[in-house]
Amino acid sequence: MTVARQTFQQQIAQNKRRSWVLLLVLTVILMALGALMGYAMTGEALGAVWAVIGALVLSVVLSAGAWFGGDSLVLSASQAREVGPADAPQLINVVQEMSLAAGTPMPRVYLIPDSAPNAFATGRDPQHASVAVTTGLLDKLDREELQGVIGHEISHVRNYDIRFTLLVGVLVGSIALLADMFLRVTFWGGASRRGRSKDSGGGAQAIIMIVAVVLAVLAPFFARLVQMAVSRQREFLADASSVSLTRNPVGLERALVTISRDQEPLEVANRATQHLYIVNPMKQFEGRRAGLFSTHPPIRERVDRLRVLSGQPALDAASERSLAGLD
Repeated sequence: MTVARQTFQQQIAQNKRRSWVLLLVLTVILMALGALMGYAMTGEALGAVWAVIGALVLSVVLSAGAWFGGDSLVLSASQAREVGPADAPQLINVVQEMSLAAGTPMPRVYLIPDSAPNAFATGRDPQHASVAVTTGLLDKLDREELQGVIGHEISHVRNYDIRFTLLVGVLVGSIALLADMFLRVTFWGGASRRGRSKDSGGGAQAIIMIVAVVLAVLAPFFARLVQMAVSRQREFLADASSVSLTRNPVGLERALVTISRDQEPLEVANRATQHLYIVNPMKQFEGRRAGLFSTHPPIRERVDRLRVLSGQPALDAASERSLAGLD
């Protein structure tokens, strides 16, 4: 028992280290993009410095907005309404139960009027957290399965995944916004800048301009890949954390399969919020994606890990085929 606890704590510590590394990598990409843009457009080192400062200021402003209002925007976009014990007694009871087990404050609970089963957690820390579930989740899962899902979402709160999601989302968004602005300025006003570069003999500036354009095209793509890779690891950790709270991996295993196999589209979900949910709600629209481009690990892999935690054998070949393609 002690060994398992140490292993679990090591997983959390490793997850936190990866998060800081990711934030550092994305910050470096943002600063490099800003520096190249500034130099390419002005031909001066001072222009590069001011562009880096501008990029960092942009990310700080967006981070502040996400910090204080990002969760409200997500909940509003999801058409979620706050509920209490009189509205959803079993849901409130399960959330209270899992919060006590996790040692976290009781989050605010929201209900999304959608028949597709799913759930997510948002906020900036355990003291300012919210858990939202769809009406379909309450209708299609039993209490044991609901405990597994809520345990997963409370684990995201306890592990500060909700804060990480906000901050990384801002950095990735800042990189995409900066790259888009630069490409628009380059293609719409590139001629006059090229003329100035030619008059001033700015060969180095022309090279930097080419590098900056290439980075502006590729940076959002690679930033998104890094974000998705770490996001998938956080889903694995939240699954394991849920089992540590419920002491029952079977409930979450059944819930994941039920949610993944459900064919009803989650109408309120979109590309900006899909990574928040316990199971990717966009699977019906985007086909069967896997690997680097997926926001979530494959369901069959998540189920196998849960079975290992309960001492069960991995899925057999028939079960693997039945879950193939689900994410």
